[in-house]
Amino acid sequence: MNPTFPLIIIGVAVLFINGIKFLSSPKTARKGNLVAAAGMLIAFIFLLKTDGSSVWSHGWSINYTLIVIATIIGLVIGATGAYSVKMTAMPQMVAMFNGLGGGAAALVASLEFIRGSHSDVGITAFIAGSMLFATLIGSLSFSGSAIAYLKLEGKFEKPMTFTGQNILNGLILLVILGLCVFLTVNASSTNATAAFIIMFSLALFFGVAMVMPIGGADMPVVISLLNSFTGLAVAADGFAINNLAMVVAGTLVGSSGTLLTLLMCKAMNRPVTNVLFGAFGSSGSAAAAAGGVAGTVKPIQADEVALLLAYAQRVVVVPGYGMAVAQAQHSVRELSDELGKRGVEVQFAIHPVAGRMPGHMNVLLAEPNVPYDQLIEMEAINPSMDRVDVCLVIGANDVVNPAAREDKSSPIYGMPIIDADHCKTVIVMKRSMAAGFAGIENHLFYKDNTRMLFGDAKASLNALVTAVKAS
Repeated sequence: MNPTFPLIIIGVAVLFINGIKFLSSPKTARKGNLVAAAGMLIAFIFLLKTDGSSVWSHGWSINYTLIVIATIIGLVIGATGAYSVKMTAMPQMVAMFNGLGGGAAALVASLEFIRGSHSDVGITAFIAGSMLFATLIGSLSFSGSAIAYLKLEGKFEKPMTFTGQNILNGLILLVILGLCVFLTVNASSTNATAAFIIMFSLALFFGVAMVMPIGGADMPVVISLLNSFTGLAVAADGFAINNLAMVVAGTLVGSSGTLLTLLMCKAMNRPVTNVLFGAFGSSGSAAAAAGGVAGTVKPIQADEVALLLAYAQRVVVVPGYGMAVAQAQHSVRELSDELGKRGVEVQFAIHPVAGRMPGHMNVLLAEPNVPYDQLIEMEAINPSMDRVDVCLVIGANDVVNPAAREDKSSPIYGMPIIDADHCKTVIVMKRSMAAGFAGIENHLFYKDNTRMLFGDAKASLNALVTAVKAS
């Protein structure tokens, strides 16, 4: 092995770790992408310049022509997607790219397993197990991400469930694991290829069956979990083909994705098992909303809201999925700028699970270049919400519902929320009184300090901008 190889891998690992660290803040996220990409480029170039026998476990020859062609195709597709996709469609793009990564990892492991099982030398149980694990996790991530993409596109956003679904899924998983155990110890048997194809097919189906019962609003958790699966598949590939760079990159992605999944579930006060198997948001959850809420809804007009905003000292905007659907991010930036000209302090309260992917609101508000220092996380802004003159809730629902604090019978009880109801005046912008994903009434709508501004979020914000300019 080239004596500089371990040093290069250490350097690449440092770049990957710092890249992920920079991704933790909107201010440094762009730098984080560039740092991680630099690490991947260094690993890629070094591997190409290294003798194949020292990098690949079976001394594969490297076909530079195919590598160049594939790299160019990938660069063209990636650049085209990055420049053409709308910010509102970013969750779909993340789901698609994550699925493709899982599928690629599964294909690498599959080809290596089939080739190794037919070779004269054969493969060890450890290597076979690594390949099978990568195939299982990668194919599951591929098919599951495809369903997540379709759900984010609104094709079948509601959970699709039937009686005995979890039992059936459990049986399928047991069959898959049984086939994996058989193939691990019988990788070179005459029935290995047929058993492998059955396992691969069932893994793809299991990915579909696992995600279909999950509601569209839980896709942030699903995407994060599937992203960790893709990382684990890549790490297993690295063990299988003796590629340390893949082990490092896959382990980092897998661990960070797992931690993010757990953090988001904590933010919703729900265990991962409830997200995966609870079918939250189904009609059964909606039925739990039968109890009425004391109070009266008080509508308000745009010109009245404009006066409240124009003469406020501090305004907090709480964005939600409704803002993404209305594509109102540019309008809210324009309103923020107009208020800033009048000396009003404007901040944006970001709930960790608002939207359809981790950091959705941060990404959405980055498109119109909302200053990063105006984006405040829930934990940081909640202690000072009682000193806010006007809280403008745009398309958010469950993440500002006081039932999470007040109603022990509520399905969202205990979930950390943005304390919008603590503000002096709350303006809720919604098309109608429709419930959010949890299917329950929002207690905030009936508070004495809440006013409802009904209508399309983008049209309402444009009306507010015009009224603020005229005030």
